[in-house]
Parts: sequence; structure tokens; C-alpha cells
Amino acid sequence: MEKVIGNRALRWFAYALYMLAGAAHAQPRTALLHRAEQNLTRVIVHDIFSPPVASRIYLYANAAAYETLVLGHEGYRSLYGQANGFPRIETSRGREGINYKLAALYAFFRTGGRLVFSEPMLKDSAEHILASCGEHDEAVYQNSLRLGEMVSDSILAWSARDNYAATRKKRRYTYSKEKGKWTPTPPGYIDAVEPHWSQIRPVALDSAAQFKPVPPPAFSTEPASAFMKEVREVYEKTQNLGKEDILIASFWDCNPFYLNTQGHLNFATKKLSPGGHWISIAGQAMERAGKSWIESSSVYLLTSIALFDGFISCWDEKYRSQFIRPETVINAYVDEKWRPLLQTPPFPEYTSGHSVISTAAAEVLEAELGAGFAFDDRTETPYGLPVRHFASFAAAAEEAAISRFYGGIHYRSAITNGQKQGRGVGLQVIQKIRLNERIGK
Repeated sequence: MEKVIGNRALRWFAYALYMLAGAAHAQPRTALLHRAEQNLTRVIVHDIFSPPVASRIYLYANAAAYETLVLGHEGYRSLYGQANGFPRIETSRGREGINYKLAALYAFFRTGGRLVFSEPMLKDSAEHILASCGEHDEAVYQNSLRLGEMVSDSILAWSARDNYAATRKKRRYTYSKEKGKWTPTPPGYIDAVEPHWSQIRPVALDSAAQFKPVPPPAFSTEPASAFMKEVREVYEKTQNLGKEDILIASFWDCNPFYLNTQGHLNFATKKLSPGGHWISIAGQAMERAGKSWIESSSVYLLTSIALFDGFISCWDEKYRSQFIRPETVINAYVDEKWRPLLQTPPFPEYTSGHSVISTAAAEVLEAELGAGFAFDDRTETPYGLPVRHFASFAAAAEEAAISRFYGGIHYRSAITNGQKQGRGVGLQVIQKIRLNERIGK
């Protein structure tokens, strides 16, 4: 056992898997993959990762699972030769004596565990999942464990070259003193989140600026200016929100760090990120459609790529335009006591991140399940919000985008141009990353 697993952090995994040797043989159910995704999301929420960083964790964990499964499935292609900088994984297809599903789950948890802070929490939640992958043949167990570890090592090596580590060493963001530029907002006046994210290596994009949007409206305090018309639109809408508008804004809030302030006491309410919401939608859709392991894993991976590249594209524009948030403008020029329904995020306004990544994710999901795939979204029920029904992924993405307007944190142009940006990202993923014959046509 020690020859297979060399570090203490993973011995628990080896032990849990070893206990499967006496279990009745059974093929792991697809539901275990969805549970694994849910448990990774739970740890991401617990650790309060920013939306861009959360998308990175989903990407590499899902790449590890998929690249393990694809070794045992003809008709599905590796990311090698398609994704930027992706390594050739030195192994052969169709190995004898491998439980690819068990190996894929091990690769998923091992890779995800290396990218989160609370690895012990992820291991604890993995116990029941791994214990459900009954594999009584010890030779198969050992082979599967080695394969999952090998693929995980390759994916982690790929992740180490995406420039993430280098961006951790960059100087803190310097705020522009020019009028119309972003500054931190109440209540926490939190520093800029991930100002160097455009330097992260994308997966399918040629560059971070490949889908650079048109500039935002020119800043002006003249009442008749295009910009002040957008400001007034936000102000007036938020003064007249209906119950459905408030529900939509709340449902898509997806703020991983909502800052509560009570006197001198500050504490966070944790929620899943926008990317986590779309990973949840992908899982619910795959379960409803009854998709297989390889089908589900490929869709999780494509959705993760759309989210990851979407954040890179969006953040490239955010820190290029450095555009001012509605809260800052309205408080200065319209109503000093006004507050948005949603808490303003700690990064520049243009373009809307939720609009970009939701549209990109919806493009990928529609490529797999079709434009008319209706579903119920239960993602927010743990946070006290009701199930919402959507006639299509595009309809869900449209609602996610307009939620930022209802929430008072984005102008209309950031939403519409963000949707165009996200559509470009999503189509690029579909066209460049072809995992099977359905995706990418």
C-alpha cells in the first residue's frame, strides 16, 4: 500500500478503497459522480474561494475524472492536442483489470484535494462515495488506484503551468484616481479580487482578449449622457422591484462571501459561486437525462472549461476598463442613502461576470442536450430559496444575467455586452474542444 500512496494526506483514501476488497462486486452508479461534484462544491463554499479560483478547481478536478474515464472508452477523445498546453498522458487505452469509474473518482478527489484548503473535509465527504464503488478484486483495485494517481499527477502538472502561482506574487492592485474608475464599495470596502486573472492560461481561448467587448459608455455626470441614463435606469428599477424581480436577484446572487455587519462585528455568510451554480445545473440535467458516466463527465468538463475561460475573458475586460459600480455613482450623484438589493462584489463593473459565464455555460449545455431541454433548478434550496423551472439553458442564462440589473450591481450595457462575450467563449469551447461526435458540430 505504501508503494502506491507515498504521502500521509492520501493514506485515508487508500484505506477506504482497500476496505472495498471485501465488498460485493457492483458497478458504481452514475449518481456517485454527481455526489462527488456536490461534495467538491461544499468544500469550495466552505473555503470561500473567489468565483475565478473556484472555476479553476472545477476545471482540474473534472479534467482528472474525464481523462481517466476516456482511457476506457473508444469514441471519446482526450484533451491532448485540443486544450492549451495539455500533456500527453502516457498510458494505453483498454487496459485489463481496471475499474475506470473507481479510478476516475479517485483522480477527481485527489486532484480536487490538492487545490482546496480543507482537504481533510473533502476526504471525509468522499468516504461514503468511495465505499459505494464495490470492487472485490484486489488486483483491479491496485491497478485502478495507480491509474487514478497517474492521471491526477498529469493534471496537477498541467495546472502548475497555468501561471496561477505567478499571479499570487504580483503586487497589489493600484486604484486609478481617474473619474469613472472603480473603487471599493460598502460595506467592507474589500480590495480588488484577482486583478491579474487575465494572465491565467485559458483552455480553449487563443488569448484572454479574444472576445474583447466594445468599451462601456463614456463616464459622464451630464443628465442627458448615455451613461447617466443607464445609472438612472438602475436606480429607478431598484426602487420599483416586484416580488419576482427580488426572487430572481436572490436566486442568482451566488455571492461566496456575503459580508454581514452588526456594529463592530463583521462575519461572512457563505454561498456557492456563479460557477458552482452552473456545475449544479449541469449535474441536475445529466441526472434527468439519464446520461452515462462518460457522457456526464464530458459535460462536466466542457461546462468547467466554459466557466474557466469565461472568467478569464471577463476579468480581462474588468481590469482593462476598470469601470465604476452603480453604488458608487448613485451615492455620489443621485442618492447618497441608496443601497443595491445585492451586495456589490469587490471588482470592477464591466462586463457582468454572471452574464458572461452563464451564457458560455448555456451554450455548451445546449450543444449536448438541445435548445429545448427543460429542467427544474434546485440549486438554491439549501439557502432557503424555491425550485425554479426553466424552459431551456438559454432561458436560465438570460435570467441569471438580468438578475444583476435587478440586484443593482450592473448597468444594462454590462449585461448585454457580457452576454455577447460569453456567447463567443461558449462557441469557442464547442468548436475547439471536441470530446465526442455530438459536441462541437
